[in-house]
Amino acid sequence: MGLQGEYRPLMRFLSPLIFLFACSLHSAERPNILFAIADDWGWPHAGSYGDPVVKTPTFDRLTKEGALFRHAYVSSPSCTPSRGAILTGQWHWRLEGAGNLWSVFPDKYDTYPELLARAGYVTGVSSKGWGPGRTQKKGRQLAGPRYKNFRAFLKNRESDKPFCYWLGSSDPHRGYAKGSGVKSGMNLSKIKLFPHFPDSNEVRSDVADYYFEVQRFDSLVGGAIKVLEESGELDNTIVVMTGDHGMPFPRCKSNNYDSGARVPLAIRWPSKVKAGTVVNDFVSLVDMAPTFYQAADLDVPSDVSGRSLLSLLAGNDKSDRSYVLHGKERHVPGQEGKDMGGYPTRAIRTHDFLYLHNFRPDRWPAGTPHYQMAAIKGAWLSDCDNGPTKTYMVESRDKNAHHRRLYELAFGKRLATELYDLKKDPDQLVNIAADSGYAETVKKLKAHLFAELEKTNDPRVTGKGPDFDKFPYLGGAPKFPGR
Repeated sequence: MGLQGEYRPLMRFLSPLIFLFACSLHSAERPNILFAIADDWGWPHAGSYGDPVVKTPTFDRLTKEGALFRHAYVSSPSCTPSRGAILTGQWHWRLEGAGNLWSVFPDKYDTYPELLARAGYVTGVSSKGWGPGRTQKKGRQLAGPRYKNFRAFLKNRESDKPFCYWLGSSDPHRGYAKGSGVKSGMNLSKIKLFPHFPDSNEVRSDVADYYFEVQRFDSLVGGAIKVLEESGELDNTIVVMTGDHGMPFPRCKSNNYDSGARVPLAIRWPSKVKAGTVVNDFVSLVDMAPTFYQAADLDVPSDVSGRSLLSLLAGNDKSDRSYVLHGKERHVPGQEGKDMGGYPTRAIRTHDFLYLHNFRPDRWPAGTPHYQMAAIKGAWLSDCDNGPTKTYMVESRDKNAHHRRLYELAFGKRLATELYDLKKDPDQLVNIAADSGYAETVKKLKAHLFAELEKTNDPRVTGKGPDFDKFPYLGGAPKFPGR
């Protein structure tokens, strides 16, 4: 009969066990993933970036024990499309209605938590995941089942399986408790304002209130890390900490300048990321999904736009990361009459220049200031969240020429082409696209941008751009104060 025949019954019994044991070993080798994302937290508001006021000990720890990214960007400076791009690893302009705020996420697009769950990961989410909006299929969990908090998730998780958790937060989204920053002890005189803000105590106090909520988010992530330390799983967990776009202030959130599209980013994973790593290459948050797929030893889906960061973190990345793309479709419908459209923009950012192409310069980039004429009744500069800074800038716009210029930068109409020389104008305040000395630069950057958009089948270059205005809008709008 021979050994093979003699032990065949035993092998039939053991084979499933061997398979399960092999799967268990593979699971043990795969890292956990903790993705922590703030709502409206933008660059450079963290201690690691040199902010002298806001206190971010958790973020700073992650950058010391892992990697700090100096040029990380979102796909779109708007909640729904930014989060959809992160979850799918695709540019938001490829996601149909999910490329807009408050719309519908199509069934045909997979998310990384869903694919990791099929591969044996335990997934979960707390607080703000994808959205705002709704899924095409009712009840679909794009980031995983919902839990009260991270500790509750770990308590219920099967300990022999790796996890993938989306740690969301509503901080530092408006509204704020007015004066909370000052009451916490922040020194308003030390706050570094973006130069497109007027310098006043009202504005400084508003920024301090925003900082107060950034600090609250930092504490939330710190609590999750403590839980991982207590369970002994911190070092086998990829910890990512970032925001979905810039701060909810004029010319920030919903704008394709660095103040709107650039975000803090830190990644800690001791076995793969050397402590104290600083990354100056351009990365996008669409790179998160393929990074997680590669870390989990899964094939990257063919429709993914992003590129894994693992080779970059290992110091052997041969891809071109000398530029990054981003853009915008509809945030809040804030135009006039029956126009339910947004302010479609695409941008390419290099170390030397920021080039923007505005497809509808006839529209208001922040929504109409004439709330009586708005497509949504009462909407007032609706692509900018209401708050003290917005109100101050509107009310003081005719105070002097400087205030008027700042108002126009935030709320006035813009040219179809914008170009900023970042060596001379790092704050992106002077559009030099019409300067003949930059004609060749405009030509090259536009050609590069549009070649990338064509490669990714962007509807704005395939003739289907107006479809973005037709997708349903399910939300409300900032109202004129007192109405």
